[in-house]
Amino acid sequence: MTIEQGFLLTRQARDISGTTQIELWVSTTNGPHQLLIGNERPVFFVPTSEVTQIRTLAEQLHLSVELKSLPLKHFDQTPLSACYCHTVKESQRLSETLNQQSIATYEDDIRLADRFLMERFIQGSIEFTGQFSRKSNYTQVSQVKSRKADYAPKLNVVSLDIECSEKGILYSVGLDSPMDSRVIMVGEPQQSDLAIQWVKDEKALLNALISWFETYDPDVIIGWNVIDFDFRLLHKRAEWHQLKFTIGRAKQASYFRTSANTQQAFISIPGRVVMDGIDTLKTATYHFRRWSLESVAQELLGEGKQIHNVHDRMAEINHMFHHDKVSLARYNLQDCVLVNKIFAHTHLLEFAVERAKLTGVELDRVGGSVAAFTNLYLPQLHRAGYVAPNLHPENWLASPGGYVMDSIPNLYDSVLVLDFKSLYPSIIRSFLIDPMGLIEGLQQEIGNADNQAVPGFRGGQFHRHRHFLPHMIETLWAARDEAKRNNEKAFSQAIKIIMNSFYGVLGSSGCRFFDTRLASSITMRGHEIMKQTKALIEEKGYQVIYGDTDSTFVSLNGQFSQAQADQIGNELVTYINQWWNEHLSRQYGLTSILELEYETHYKKFLMPTIRGQETGSKKRYAGLIGDGANEKIVFKGLESARTDWTPLAQSFQQQLYSMVFHDQDPSSFVRQFVEDTLAGQYDDRLVYQKRLRRKLSEYQKNVPPQVRAARMADEINQKLGRALQYQNRGQIEYLITLNGPEPKEYVKSSIDYQHYIDKQLKPVADAILPFIGLDFKTLSEPQLGLF
Repeated sequence: MTIEQGFLLTRQARDISGTTQIELWVSTTNGPHQLLIGNERPVFFVPTSEVTQIRTLAEQLHLSVELKSLPLKHFDQTPLSACYCHTVKESQRLSETLNQQSIATYEDDIRLADRFLMERFIQGSIEFTGQFSRKSNYTQVSQVKSRKADYAPKLNVVSLDIECSEKGILYSVGLDSPMDSRVIMVGEPQQSDLAIQWVKDEKALLNALISWFETYDPDVIIGWNVIDFDFRLLHKRAEWHQLKFTIGRAKQASYFRTSANTQQAFISIPGRVVMDGIDTLKTATYHFRRWSLESVAQELLGEGKQIHNVHDRMAEINHMFHHDKVSLARYNLQDCVLVNKIFAHTHLLEFAVERAKLTGVELDRVGGSVAAFTNLYLPQLHRAGYVAPNLHPENWLASPGGYVMDSIPNLYDSVLVLDFKSLYPSIIRSFLIDPMGLIEGLQQEIGNADNQAVPGFRGGQFHRHRHFLPHMIETLWAARDEAKRNNEKAFSQAIKIIMNSFYGVLGSSGCRFFDTRLASSITMRGHEIMKQTKALIEEKGYQVIYGDTDSTFVSLNGQFSQAQADQIGNELVTYINQWWNEHLSRQYGLTSILELEYETHYKKFLMPTIRGQETGSKKRYAGLIGDGANEKIVFKGLESARTDWTPLAQSFQQQLYSMVFHDQDPSSFVRQFVEDTLAGQYDDRLVYQKRLRRKLSEYQKNVPPQVRAARMADEINQKLGRALQYQNRGQIEYLITLNGPEPKEYVKSSIDYQHYIDKQLKPVADAILPFIGLDFKTLSEPQLGLF
């Protein structure tokens, strides 16, 4: 018997001839395999008390169903039965009918392919056997038997990018992979040092692309905005040419759709995964000032595109297509190469693979925290005799957020930052917080005896033994520690995101396990831990000046060397961790997983006030760390860390804070910087960059500066016959002139320098100068001569 292992690429379930078929495409060392699993019956759960009525309704609908009594119950202890149908369509039809009759159904939203995999604990990797049949480019497997595995895939990846006219007519498609690197270009053949495949017209280009996919057969397609732009246009043009876009495996067509609510685009290509660089970077928690390929490539790689301005780019692309197609091919291929380099530099594919192996979510899933939790938790819940509850967003009750302490504003010497390591996951582990544990715990008394519940908040209490989540986190925690030891950064990051997301999903009304008693028992316990930790620190004679979720900022009340600060920091965390160990053991009979760590020593530290007030701000501070060449200023929440402040404010802040932190008088610097700004010395630093969150037409009453600039830009674009850039969201760069905001590319009025002095420089200076007895207004006013 042949047994193979592989990695799941795509999953799909369909109805065929009165039954179901699940199609799984798997990457293996022996090439792609198509697993066809037949006759899996869709199932959902119903109250056992309603079975007779459900049978009657099914008969009226001429549906053949099986209602089976199982040892399963709802969280409210209602006995449940399973309702099996023959097809997905029949299951959906019956479920809708029952809901219309006010008969509860549970788990009817779990997709058939997802249920098949999760109930077998198959996450990313799969082991399978069956009837193997070799096809032209793949192996088909029927009569499949499968189970979980641990398989490290080697996936074939291609980076794809298109070039087109402003009207969306295709010029070329670039493809860069280790298998083959080329540009498919419309036009007459020309001599070139590049691999260019010349085709006569757009339809021939699309056919050549279909042939390329069949020949080189990649597992993964990557790109930049590749779904919403490249594939949207490729499908549109294929449809226009009445061409079946069969770029999937087994000559299957790809399927493109757009969400009616969000307009988000989705693509399904049987046997191939499409991963967008922007979405995957965001899922991996990367942040960039701008998300254009040019900006991200410059920041990560120190290289970028050859054309920067959007209008110059379009004009240049048109010019190259008509007069220098080889240069256009080079430009097209460069974008593909940049995306490949970004994926390699950030280990994005490895991150996505590890996330799939840990949680069972699809390789291309954006976000997916709720799906990950459901995949991991649901099968364990079923084996414990429960069915998952339904979503009830109308009953949503907000839970308190993380603890944020009022800050004590000042300019400090020697401030330590002490952080609880993974505070929320460690609270879940320490206090045994778990959805099923809550239900079981509510049936027990609270106390210290072994069979009694652990108290939570808002009426919550948790069973000491019947739970899954603490162990799930413990397993992930150990795996992350191992990944860190092995310097497996992608694996470590994937685990960190998953582990930290578990609180988020329990606190989200978009999760079927949401319960305010669960989320509150995590966050309110966090409040208690942070407040008690503050008291313990202050008993030692130090001052806690700020606290935020899991971080405590401690002023040592004087200037200390790095070695002295390190000693104090290490002594504090040892004392506090020991205190929590003893407290949880004595008070609750629990083992503490809480671990406070000494993270940073700021030699100088600014905790500013809220603008225009004397109250201390929150989530905004700056501090000086390190020595010599490693010395740097860290900004949090202040202008230098925010993308909506100009480079003028950021460069001013960097220099001003550096002088103050090094005990230098900044008076002359401030005066000169203001004078140079007024004299036009820093005109290249005056650009605002703002994102348009809505369509331009939707801004009616309150019209912010970025919208005024965007409207002006598109009015000019229209007059010049250029493509409109800003109608449907996007990002705008603009300056403030004496006639108001004007787009960067079309500035025609004089710059309003006083605006930049008042709105950009003054707030930066006012946050720090009062602490050293200086005032921006006095320093920035024109100097009066003496008579």
